[in-house]
Formats: sequence, structure tokens, C-alpha cells
Amino acid sequence: MIERLDQQLLLFLNSMSSPFCDQVMYAISGKLIWAPLYLAIMIYIGVKFKRKFLIILLFIILGITLADQTSVHLFKNVFHRLRPCHEPALEGLVHLVKGECGGMYGFVSSHATNSFYVALFSLLFVRKRWFTIIIVLWASVVGYSRIYLGVHYPGDVICGSMLGALIGWGIYKLYCYTDYKILVHKEYFNLSD
Repeated sequence: MIERLDQQLLLFLNSMSSPFCDQVMYAISGKLIWAPLYLAIMIYIGVKFKRKFLIILLFIILGITLADQTSVHLFKNVFHRLRPCHEPALEGLVHLVKGECGGMYGFVSSHATNSFYVALFSLLFVRKRWFTIIIVLWASVVGYSRIYLGVHYPGDVICGSMLGALIGWGIYKLYCYTDYKILVHKEYFNLSD
């Protein structure tokens, strides 16, 4: 029942295509196009947290690695759910842009996992309402682009989004715990900043 609903929703969302939207969604789904956004977030966090930035950067790298690898090794390689573009029952029904489909399996979407990790982790540092709205909207559009391109079901994107947000929250909490322990350690040994 849920799988059938997922397929129907995919076909509905994927069918609303146009040559212009094909180009836009293909670009949104790319990785390099977002480099300026990532750089701007890192500069903001660097300016705001100055001496803590290198530690925060280590947690950013840890989180990105965890989000990316978890989505592949604990989900795609375990559940083996075919991408819509590889599903024999949907052959000829899925609109593909530039004929690209990706790997065989799609549950969960690594794009959605990584985007929502970045969104949640960064918004916990920035803590500005405008930023929260923009970064969550950005992550949602990246996730939607994967459905539009026919390479993920909506369920892949929703579950990937939840996984990414959970990892973002967990890595942030781990950072807070580590930061607290460093602060307590400095006070215990009477060290200055």
C-alpha cells in the first residue's frame, strides 16, 4: 500500500516536467553549485565562533562523512530498494533528465540526507529565523529535485531528510558535549583561552 502510494506520488511529481525545469532541477541536484552557500555558512560560523571554528570544522567533516556513508552502507546497501528509474514496473513511465539514473539502489536519498544534515547542523549554530527558513527550504528543494529527476521516490527523500536531520542534531549535541568537557577541563586546570 505505502509502496504503491510512493510510486503514484513519484509519477505525479515526476510528470510535471518542462525543458526549463529539467535544466533548473539538474543544476539544483549538482554538488558544485552549492559551494558558495557552504563557504558562506562556514565564514559566518568562523566569524561568530572564532577560536572554536577549527573544532566546529572537525564536527562538520565528521557529520558529512557520517551522513553520506550511513545513507549508503546502512540503507542503500541493506534495503536494496531499486531507484524508480531502475524499477522494471515503471519502465517508460519515469521522466529522466539527460538519461542519468545513478546507482541501482535509492533508499535513502544521500542528497536528502546530506542536505538536511547541513541544514540542521548549521541552523543550530546560526540561530536566525531567516536563515532557518532559507536553509530548510534549500534542503527541501534539493530533495525535491531528486524526485523530479526520477532517481528517488518521495519516501527515499523523506526518510533521507529525517536521517540527515537526526545526524545533524546528534553531531551538534556531540559538539556541545565536547565543548563543555573542554571548558570544564580548562577551568579545572585553571587554563585561560
